[in-house]
Amino acid sequence: MDIKQLRAFVVLAEQGNYRLAAERLCITQPALSKQIQSLEMLLGARLFNRGRQGAQLTASGQRLYPEAQTLVDRHLQFQQHALRVVQGEAGRLALGFGLSSFHLAPRLVAAFRQRFPAVAVGLEDLPSEQQYQLLLQGELQVGFVRLPVSAPLRATALLSDRLVLAAPSTLALRTETLMEQFNSLPLLQLTPKRGRGLSDQSLRFIAAHQLTPHVVQQAGDIQTLLALVAAGIGVALLPQSVTHIVPTGIDILALSGALTEWQVGIAWNPQQPDALRDNFIQVALATAQAP
Repeated sequence: MDIKQLRAFVVLAEQGNYRLAAERLCITQPALSKQIQSLEMLLGARLFNRGRQGAQLTASGQRLYPEAQTLVDRHLQFQQHALRVVQGEAGRLALGFGLSSFHLAPRLVAAFRQRFPAVAVGLEDLPSEQQYQLLLQGELQVGFVRLPVSAPLRATALLSDRLVLAAPSTLALRTETLMEQFNSLPLLQLTPKRGRGLSDQSLRFIAAHQLTPHVVQQAGDIQTLLALVAAGIGVALLPQSVTHIVPTGIDILALSGALTEWQVGIAWNPQQPDALRDNFIQVALATAQAP
């Protein structure tokens, strides 16, 4: 049994006439008769009484018609859905983002959802290093990550972030004398496992400026670091984008010089063809670059 036979059965039942049903199906009357006969032979039952009045459903045909109609409708719905999926207009899109894209990523997702409302979008806060792996494994379609990325991943830059020093307001530190005081400040650090990119950036900055900070504690996430800073336990090197979530009682001090800035962009794995992902990238780039 195939969907053509079921569709022929449903259309003939609705039209009650072989000529009209054949026209609607865009086939010849002999071809329609053959499909109905094949279905009846397969079922071992007559589905239509044929006469001058056209084709009327038998008792068996009347009982089978509602389910056949449902199956035909579902088949059409599947075809339409499958076409949207293949064209990248439906399905589910898994995205990763980090603190640097805290505001940008949701804005780009909103623009994409306006254009493609049938797409379900998942947005998860993940370190860049973890996003790289998930992109390679196909578990993420797009990541908002620290650049650069390694092949085979591809990426396009969207914004810049930079290192700042988060310090308790009670210390009343000044930007002009910050580097002179740095080595005497109790430093709080993010564990490399949670944020390899930020950890490496901080270490390179420290080395480039020949600093020897006094590390007093590590934390597993930036929110905890901020809480420790607010409590007056120490200072922390953090991305400037932390200003979006910084609590009261903390001063954010700009840092200058080498290795204070990096780029953030969207990354994807071009080795895995994906029309839905490509549609998102196109919308995201157009939205991010719009004035």
